[in-house]
Amino acid sequence: MRLLPMDLNADLHAHSTTSDGTLAPADLVARAKAQGVELLALTDHDELGGLAQAQAAAAQLGLPFVPGVEISVTFAHHTVHIVGLGVDAASEPLRAGLAQVRSGRMRRAQEMADGLARVGIDGALQGALKFAGNLDLVSRTHFARHLVERGVCSDTREVFGRYLTEGRPGYVPHRWASLKDAVGWIVAAGGAPVIAHPGRYRLTPTEEWALLCEFREAGGVALEVATSVHTREQVRRYAQVALEFGFEGSRGSDFHGPNESHAELGRVHLVPDGLKPVWHRFV
Repeated sequence: MRLLPMDLNADLHAHSTTSDGTLAPADLVARAKAQGVELLALTDHDELGGLAQAQAAAAQLGLPFVPGVEISVTFAHHTVHIVGLGVDAASEPLRAGLAQVRSGRMRRAQEMADGLARVGIDGALQGALKFAGNLDLVSRTHFARHLVERGVCSDTREVFGRYLTEGRPGYVPHRWASLKDAVGWIVAAGGAPVIAHPGRYRLTPTEEWALLCEFREAGGVALEVATSVHTREQVRRYAQVALEFGFEGSRGSDFHGPNESHAELGRVHLVPDGLKPVWHRFV
């Protein structure tokens, strides 16, 4: 019997070494297949470079694949992530927009390294670059892996808590894309814009309401209701929010690697019944 869309083990949020994951695109696809994922999206941060390799590997394994991206957005002085699903990687507006977002990352990385040096951690940028498969996308995660390798902290979560979050010595804010621009780039590329892990942001109720309204007005279509950082209560809450705003529901692990992620590929809560799944567009 053919699976109905709601029954699919869809994982529409995952990262490879093209951004800050630890598995190459083809290896990520192979792991997803082995974990029983039935529909996979690769959504690297601000980068499309891994999609061709992932798509080829998925075709070889018979795993339905959705080309995607995750775009960093500044909203109300917070960083919010917008996933684009089903994008055309050749889209010039999307490619130009992502190049613009990436352009400030190395400057930010140097400032992060300077902050760490001031508390006695020298050479952090060089160490972080060893973990960055794409030098244009060096990020806090790469710094965290370096500090774990050096024995400064026991794991990446400890690094973030001690050094890389707001108020800590290695934290440097960055001005990312606007919400309207990011959604516009995704729509121009034929994709479906999704707010990633909405429960992760420290927005006030007023700010969250404004985010949802502006996202819908800009052309956004879905919320990532089920994700690794959402509790069951949050899954139910954001399913209700999606219904109220007319959004579809998405599901994704936000997988970065076997030893760093909150959940394995395909192992997150299901999208609740009654909410239209965003993957109806791809199956």
